[in-house]
Amino acid sequence: MEKIIINTDGAARGNPGPAAASFVIRKGSGEVLAKEGVLLGETTNNVAEYMAVKIAFDKIVQDFSGILPANVEVLSDSKLIVEQLSGNFKIKNANLRVLFNEVKQLEQKIGQIVYRHIPRTENYQADMLANLALDESS
Repeated sequence: MEKIIINTDGAARGNPGPAAASFVIRKGSGEVLAKEGVLLGETTNNVAEYMAVKIAFDKIVQDFSGILPANVEVLSDSKLIVEQLSGNFKIKNANLRVLFNEVKQLEQKIGQIVYRHIPRTENYQADMLANLALDESS
C-alpha cells in the first residue's frame, strides 16, 4: 500500500468568525500531490479543523483513487480533532458529530488511517495555507 501523509489545519479569526481549512497531501517520499487553502465563511475553529480533514479526504478520493487503498497518516495540531477521530474523546457538539461521521465514511474509501497530533511549529505549511486563504478574503 502507498504511504500518504496529510497535514491539515483549520483557522478561525474569532470563534466563531471568518474561517479557512487547508491541507497538504504528500507521498511517503515527500513528493507533494496536492495542497490547498479553502475559505469556509463564518464558523468555529473546531469546525474548520474537521473541514480540513474532510476536504483532504475528498481530494484523495476524487483525484488520487489510483493509489487507493493507502496507508494514511493525518498530522494535525488540533489535539481535539486527533483524539476524537482516533476514538479517544467523546463528541458532544452536534455539528462536530456530523463532520465526524462524514470523515469516518470517507475513511472507508481510503484505507488504513492513523491520526497524530503535532506541534503547530511542525504544521507550518498547512497553517500558512489556511491563513493565506483568510488574508486573501479580507
